Amino acid sequence: MMLIYRVGMHDGGWAYQLDGTWSETFSTHEDALYAARDAAARQRVGGNDAVITYETAIGKWHTEVAHGDDRPETVVYGSIH
Repeated sequence: MMLIYRVGMHDGGWAYQLDGTWSETFSTHEDALYAARDAAARQRVGGNDAVITYETAIGKWHTEVAHGDDRPETVVYGSIH
């Protein structure tokens, strides 16, 4: 899985976007780029295994183990065109 962070102008300043969702707004491109790189780096940090339980769209409960070392790859692009 690849997570793509993109920095661009947003709401009168600069922000980063992941999967269509914007971060908070920063006053400079450099600040937004730093924040995007920080967020991307934190996504790659492993954790502990955990058992998760959730309800599917059809109303069926499902339990599985989420492995703490199953982390996505990330990339940060400096601007949105």
